[in-house]
Amino acid sequence: MPFRRPMPPPAETGNPFNPGSIAAARAVQDELRLRLDLADRYAPLRTIAGVDVGYDLAANASLASVVVLSFPDLVPVDAAKAVLPTGFPYVPGLLSFREIPVLLEALAKLEAPPDLLMVDGQGIAHPRRVGIAAHLGLVTDLPAIGVAKSRLCGSHDEPGPRKGDRALLRDGEERIGTVLRSRDGVRPLYVSPGHRVGHDSAVEIVLACLTRYRLPEPTRLADRYSKKGAGELRI
Repeated sequence: MPFRRPMPPPAETGNPFNPGSIAAARAVQDELRLRLDLADRYAPLRTIAGVDVGYDLAANASLASVVVLSFPDLVPVDAAKAVLPTGFPYVPGLLSFREIPVLLEALAKLEAPPDLLMVDGQGIAHPRRVGIAAHLGLVTDLPAIGVAKSRLCGSHDEPGPRKGDRALLRDGEERIGTVLRSRDGVRPLYVSPGHRVGHDSAVEIVLACLTRYRLPEPTRLADRYSKKGAGELRI
């Protein structure tokens, strides 16, 4: 199943999966940024995959969990996990290089590619505009949205207190995301496009995936699956 679709590494920088150094990783991000597509280029959504990565620091291992839900009814239909040695150091702003290899390993175990990826992390709301959702969307050529629990960069006004209230996240004059209240009175989420999805559509898709929890179901269940088995998801 071609999740890692043909995409040659940047000619003068390095490999988008394993750049080999911090300087090369930053150069890769600068070049990948030029390939991002922030227009709505996706077919009608039938499935959305939530993805999440955790770490076993003692074993130097990365653990990826992917849960695929039908859309719009949000019923789990597939799930996969993968574990790989962590191959890139912890560097703020470069976490995608730690997570991409194990995420691709987990995605390759799914029965069919999802129509869209919803990632626990940033899309373009990132200093070089290539957070994990943008990076993963680019290397798989799948539409992707980042849904982060905290702000990495940019500034914003406080959104209203009710579910659905929102404020623009900006870096200077550039819009890099949306600060979205996902439940009444809870801390907001930071929603940003990753690839092949625009700002407004990213917010509407996340809203359609919210139930009674702060997190949208795809990423909430991916996190839950990372701690429990598929039986808990009733697939």
